[in-house]
Amino acid sequence: QVQLAESGGGLVQPGGSLALSCDASGKVLTIHSMGWYRQAPGGQRELVASVTNTGSTNYADSVRGRFTISRDNAKRTVTLQMNSLKAEDTGVYICHVLYGRKNFWGQGTQVTVSS
Repeated sequence: QVQLAESGGGLVQPGGSLALSCDASGKVLTIHSMGWYRQAPGGQRELVASVTNTGSTNYADSVRGRFTISRDNAKRTVTLQMNSLKAEDTGVYICHVLYGRKNFWGQGTQVTVSS
């Protein structure tokens, strides 16, 4: 149905930047929303940022002002630009798609913020 390809994770020092991308493929026509969740080591999954097909965005309070989420013209790819990264941003970032009233999840990409 829907496969999600995630890229952009890696190791960065505090204060640095990374950009994550997620591309949806398969039998996808209109995606209702795309976004990113993250799970810290030993922690729970939480919403980082999302964007709907109408352009509405939602951010976690902890990242608002530092992260920016955007979508492409086809509304099948999202990019999460992460600036001023902190150690507490460390975790596995998981792409999420809402399509056909169903949730789809990527495998996750590791983001590590450490000096």
